Parts: sequence; C-alpha cells; structure tokens
Amino acid sequence: MTIAVGQKLPDVSLKTMTEDGMKDLNTSDIFAGKKVVLFGVPGAFTPTCSNNHLPGYLENYDAILARGVDTIAVVAVNDAFVMSAWARFTGGEGKLLYLADGSGDFAKATGLDLDMSARGLGLRSARFSMIVEDGTVTALNIEDSPGSAVTSGAAVILEQL
Repeated sequence: MTIAVGQKLPDVSLKTMTEDGMKDLNTSDIFAGKKVVLFGVPGAFTPTCSNNHLPGYLENYDAILARGVDTIAVVAVNDAFVMSAWARFTGGEGKLLYLADGSGDFAKATGLDLDMSARGLGLRSARFSMIVEDGTVTALNIEDSPGSAVTSGAAVILEQL
C-alpha cells in the first residue's frame, strides 16, 4: 500500500556521502522536528531525472527554503557513490541532501517502488515529491509515468508550501 498524506514515514535506513565517507541516516534523523521537501527519482543520471526533475529544485532552492523548509532531499534506488557523483555532476552538492536507497527499502516501505525489470532496470523508485513535517507526510505527488516530471516538480511543491 502506498503511503498517504497524514501518515508517518517508516523508519528506514538510507545512506549519504559526507566529507568523512559514507554515512547511515535513519528517516528519523532526516525528518524529526523538521520540514523537509523530499523528491524521489527512478535513477540518478537518467535523462528525465537529470534534465527535467532535479534542476527545478536547484533553481527554486532559495524560494523553497524561504517558505520554511529546512532541507530539500532527493532519494533514488542507487548506491551512495552514484548519488555523490550525481550531486557533483548536477551542481547540487551542499544544497540538496542526496539519499541512497540502495536496496530499495525506503521505496518498498512507502509503497513507492516501481518494478522496471522488463526494461532491465530492476526495482526503482516511482517519481514523486512530498512535503514531510516532523516525519508526517503533509503533501504527496506521484507521477503516473516514470518519464514525466510534471506533478512532482518544484513548481507544484512551491504551490503546496
């Protein structure tokens, strides 16, 4: 079952890269006591993710934070090394929190997993965006198609904040 507005995020471990190397973060570390915009993508370096979805969050970074958001984070079913390279490639290092959901545990626990085995990509995350306040989802936008970034883009999040 897919997570819904009003529900708490499950307690799941994600990874991120820091100056000191790979770091484990539980969802409670990321979301407790904070207002966070989280968006998910099927994969780092994929065309829609890199060209259409993520850039909007970088372009609107200051506007989103100005509306009381503490953190903007992106999650993908990739490893922390790939997410770190994607952070550097996109120019988002130090702005967005790049979260690696290497085994898809977060995607599965939230019901936002996407089976792309037929395309040779295995388990991925659906493309989505959400606003999370103190661990509870207050807005949720899920794309109908993995190649689209309309309803989960930064413009929609700005309207919802």
